[in-house]
Amino acid sequence: MELNLSGMVGQSACLAEVLRVLAKVAPTDSTVLVTGESGTGKELLVRALHANSRRAGKPFVPVNCGAIPRELLESELFGHEKGAFTSAVRTRQGRFELAEGGTIFLDEIGEMDLSLQVKILRALQEKEYERVGGDKTLKADVRIVAATNRDLETEVAAGRFREDLYYRLNVIPLHLPPLRERGQDILLLADYFLGRFCRQKSRPTLTFSPEARGLVLGYPWPGNVRELENFMERLSILCDSEVVGIEDLPRKILDHAGVAPPPPVALAEAGFRWPTLADLAEKSMGLKEFMDTLEEKLLIEALGKASGVKNQAAELLGIKRTTLIEKLKKRNMAGD
Repeated sequence: MELNLSGMVGQSACLAEVLRVLAKVAPTDSTVLVTGESGTGKELLVRALHANSRRAGKPFVPVNCGAIPRELLESELFGHEKGAFTSAVRTRQGRFELAEGGTIFLDEIGEMDLSLQVKILRALQEKEYERVGGDKTLKADVRIVAATNRDLETEVAAGRFREDLYYRLNVIPLHLPPLRERGQDILLLADYFLGRFCRQKSRPTLTFSPEARGLVLGYPWPGNVRELENFMERLSILCDSEVVGIEDLPRKILDHAGVAPPPPVALAEAGFRWPTLADLAEKSMGLKEFMDTLEEKLLIEALGKASGVKNQAAELLGIKRTTLIEKLKKRNMAGD
């Protein structure tokens, strides 16, 4: 059966090995521990695990254990009874209840306090838990999948993570390799993200020059897939040409490759000359009058090129239509 891998892109041997294991473990209820550097796509892998499991039709509930204040995490996971603490004005379901029949994803589990780790261990082993402030035992028909960017064996040795919980979580380990180890996947992902962002922004799909492709491929991407995705979104907005050249790449990529940034194109080479103080003196104008005159000339030119259509004139000037109208009104040029 073909795996449902929505959003996962890559053909590298190391990723193929991860997906081979995922295909075997997904139909089971075995606990999985996903490891890998930040930004490698651990949640995407866990979502694929859920999508290919027998629980696919049930909820998938992610919990970022590092993003929720420690004093609130137990209530977030297991829920609480009314009056359990000062702000508990009503009984509240926790994420385990919301995930009933499905999968709960404990992301960044290495951030969890030891006291709460004991209760997670019980939920894993006994399939039961209590709400905060409650005495009723609830059953947990959920598959628990955890992820971390920490080395949990090191955390266990340092006394920051329970050894029994580690071995209970680490039934099936899945390690997502960093992007720098995935070879040509870097370019596949770059093209995938760039195409997606260009479609979202209704602009022609950008392509990379051979030189730019080489530098993108050689960069180590410390932020992994997340960093690459963010950069492709930036390119889809800021790149003026339809071909991404080395001049469009950030300085850190050029520095890593030992490539000097291309010199900026001199505006004078394009037939442009910046105004100088001599121009103000020649026109017998102050700065404000000079700038107002310059702006008025550009407004008139844009309206002429747009045959008086204000939307088009605003686009030519790179401003909003409302801004254009305000400027025209200020100069009694608004018309009807």
